[in-house]
Amino acid sequence: MAEPKKYISKEELHKHNKPGDLWILIQGKIYNVTDWSMVHPGGELPLLLLAGQDATDAFVAYHPGTVWKYLDKFFTGYHLKDYSVSEVSKDYRKLVAEFSKMGLFEKKGHITFISLCFMAVLFALSVYGILYSNSTWVHLFCGGLIGFLWIQSGWIGHDSGHYQVMTSPEFNRAVQILTGNCLAGISIGWWKWNHNAHHIACNSLDFDPDLQHMPFFAVSSKFFSSIMSYFYERKMNFDSVARFLVSYQHWTFYPVMCFARINLFAQSFLLLLSKRRVVNRGQEILGVLVFWIWYPLLVSCLPNWGERVMFVLASFIVTSIQHVQFCLNHFSSNVYVGPPNGNDWFEMQTKGTLNINCSSWMDWFHGGLQFQVEHHLFPRLPRCHLRKISPFVKELCKKHNLLYDSASFWNANLMTIRTLRAAALQARDLANPVPKNLVWEAVNTHG
Repeated sequence: MAEPKKYISKEELHKHNKPGDLWILIQGKIYNVTDWSMVHPGGELPLLLLAGQDATDAFVAYHPGTVWKYLDKFFTGYHLKDYSVSEVSKDYRKLVAEFSKMGLFEKKGHITFISLCFMAVLFALSVYGILYSNSTWVHLFCGGLIGFLWIQSGWIGHDSGHYQVMTSPEFNRAVQILTGNCLAGISIGWWKWNHNAHHIACNSLDFDPDLQHMPFFAVSSKFFSSIMSYFYERKMNFDSVARFLVSYQHWTFYPVMCFARINLFAQSFLLLLSKRRVVNRGQEILGVLVFWIWYPLLVSCLPNWGERVMFVLASFIVTSIQHVQFCLNHFSSNVYVGPPNGNDWFEMQTKGTLNINCSSWMDWFHGGLQFQVEHHLFPRLPRCHLRKISPFVKELCKKHNLLYDSASFWNANLMTIRTLRAAALQARDLANPVPKNLVWEAVNTHG
């Protein structure tokens, strides 16, 4: 005779939400993932963010069906008392199952091969132009080509981090190191750590690192209370320097984006040189070193320092297009303070995300980010299918009266600037404001 099921309450489950004591709920069953968190391929942070609550939707989104069989070894023997599933989650899980039956998660198309070939051409043209041309304009154009190369490498790195773009995990890892570390100088390990937190805690001011750009930017006045960053594990102080910079952020946004890559370089080094666990740290460091050999060497082949500076600026400015794209999808959307709620996972993803309307022939430009809502809901889905599933997501949002927000690339930029301007005005209206000037007053008059 089977033993009767053992149950615990939501309150008891919620107590197990600390490092060293991580329990999660998946389809009514409770699992202890404390030890697993130390070797979890996605890192400890996603498990920590969803510990003590229902993680079913996030688990379904990030794991293929083959992973379910490994759950039993983490089962505590407990079930959740009065477990229920919302109608939104039921429909969402049906969609995931339907897309799986259609084979969409396995059919990756030829985007990776085409992109790698395109990147090889960009790299070859840039090297050829520098070595075999004496024209300053050609050299400047080559700098722009390197910027486009970085953008394309970013899309491939992003794809390979979410799903296997190659035929085996080993080849997939090789593509990650090649496109991220070697060609772009960005640690793929840092990107995964950062990006996983962003997806799980989408638009949480204190948990989502993609919104934590103090002292340069603040998308909400809630940053003015110097809230804690649980990703960087430090307080984001809103001091006089931050207040001054935020007050002008709607003017400085695009100039700062031109140099945003410097921050990615710095973050990569900080992680790789830290004591934090990094998978294959040796590969990561070697890959980054490859970048810091070929890129300075290529720059040094230019005839003078003026052209070298122009080349670097051109590559940074062109790739800033991608940094702006990252911001457009979330800066103007709904934000909140606190950890993510697993029970509202679907709703929080749609509320905190903005799609970019574009024609299909422009999909290469956005790299899948134009269907950011779909990507957040189905992160394992290859980008070649995002346009295909968009109508299903719209229908589900409409059925449950949920926001499905989209705008043209131009309007998305305007929305982002308006969000930054609104926060800038609030920053200037605080007690002891920074000195105003006549030009600022003329452009930023209230009303």
